[in-house]
Amino acid sequence: MKPSATNIDRPVIEVDRVSTKFGQAVVHESISLSIRRGEIFAIAGGNGCGKTTLLREIIGLITPSAGTIRLFGLDSRKLEMGDGHPVHRRFGVMFQQGGLFSSLTLAENVAVPLREHTTLSAGLIREIVAAKIAMVDLPPDSAVKYPAELSGGMRRRAALARAIVMDPELLFLDEPTAGLDPIVAAAFDELVLSLKRLLGLTVVMVTHDLDSLWEIATRVAVLGRGTVLGIGTMQELSQSNDLTVREYFHGPRGRAAREQAVRNGQRRDA
Repeated sequence: MKPSATNIDRPVIEVDRVSTKFGQAVVHESISLSIRRGEIFAIAGGNGCGKTTLLREIIGLITPSAGTIRLFGLDSRKLEMGDGHPVHRRFGVMFQQGGLFSSLTLAENVAVPLREHTTLSAGLIREIVAAKIAMVDLPPDSAVKYPAELSGGMRRRAALARAIVMDPELLFLDEPTAGLDPIVAAAFDELVLSLKRLLGLTVVMVTHDLDSLWEIATRVAVLGRGTVLGIGTMQELSQSNDLTVREYFHGPRGRAAREQAVRNGQRRDA
């Protein structure tokens, strides 16, 4: 279902004063943020700050202890029971490390959402799957291979093909470049940018990859100390007065990522 003229300007995702506790452990405390249609919004921060927990709350896999999350204007608590709600067809998810089924071929993995949620014929499913595999720049002969026969980068692309196979409006990526070498990670970033433009996607990305943040993120929310320490462009956040945010972006890796992003921008402008 495409957005109507009346809701085109409404945020795709609204997180309102969300708090999360597991027993006595406080993960989030009164987090609020909104994500606009058409942007690549990144959730960043140090290990253990609750990035993936927040993503899972947004898509309805975890219920926050307090607060409200609205996805396409719908309270995410109504999505927590399975994946049968129609709104699930409006977003795709690429879980950390890809989450492919080891006993299925690449093509069978990509086809899973179509087989579970549509009544399309087997022939049409094969055509759609082949198109999505091509869209993520995987060779046709990779379709019959099992995940163990694929490189790490190819497995991520296969998982991305599965995430977009239902033509979603909203795409969630959980640590999409973690563990990939810099060249493969950079190519994956370019692929995400290309698909975002081609398919008109809104992308929500959980990552600690500073190169990805500088290269493709429209805005970034930095989590820490149980709350949102800052939201803005990478340029804005790199000038933050918050010590934790400054340390995150101004360490050796942060400086190197920023310098590389500047060089890449200069090459694109040339």
